[in-house]
Amino acid sequence: MADVTLAAEVGRPLGSRATRRLRREGKIPGVIYGHGTDPVSIAVVARELRIALNGEAGANQLLSLQTGSTTYLALAREMQRHPIAQTVTHVDFQIVRRDEVIAADVPITLIGEALEVHHGDGLVDQQMFTLAIKARPADIPTSLEVDISDLTIGAQLRVSDLTLPTGVTTEVDPESAIAIGQPPRVVTLEEEGEEGEVVEEGAEPVVEAAETPSEEG
Repeated sequence: MADVTLAAEVGRPLGSRATRRLRREGKIPGVIYGHGTDPVSIAVVARELRIALNGEAGANQLLSLQTGSTTYLALAREMQRHPIAQTVTHVDFQIVRRDEVIAADVPITLIGEALEVHHGDGLVDQQMFTLAIKARPADIPTSLEVDISDLTIGAQLRVSDLTLPTGVTTEVDPESAIAIGQPPRVVTLEEEGEEGEVVEEGAEPVVEAAETPSEEG
């Protein structure tokens, strides 16, 4: 995985007022930490960070943060977001080394079409959307693909069915389900609604009287 270079402005002013000013200027405050380095307060251009993290690697994109005299190889590990706008308001960058094994979450993508499940009016239920893996930064895959073409109703694909790239390992239980072929959903009478005459609220139900034999004499 090639790294993306970002300019990181050091010596940013601290405090809520200074932070709001940075955001108005289109910048995001952050901090670089790790490997015994004293935390470095920085600011990066929001648009450049967004472009870097919207690529195939997503949040696992390797970043070269250039602070002028020093360049840090890092990953965007913690991103705080605005509760309503969901824009990034702060980023923690963790320093990594190319030769070290680190932990990462990689998205799982289902490929193919489960024809037998669909022909039986079933549903492919994806149970796991990311897999926790360990690898060197350059070996972290952008995604892990699982072929569901042979999935049938009642069957499931497990972590053990994944083919991990060279240099990638996981400690997740191999029996953990990734996708399950679910049978058709049974609709109960309550959900479907009983057929029959609608009785208006407050109205007495109409009960047909049984015929009685007429009295003679």
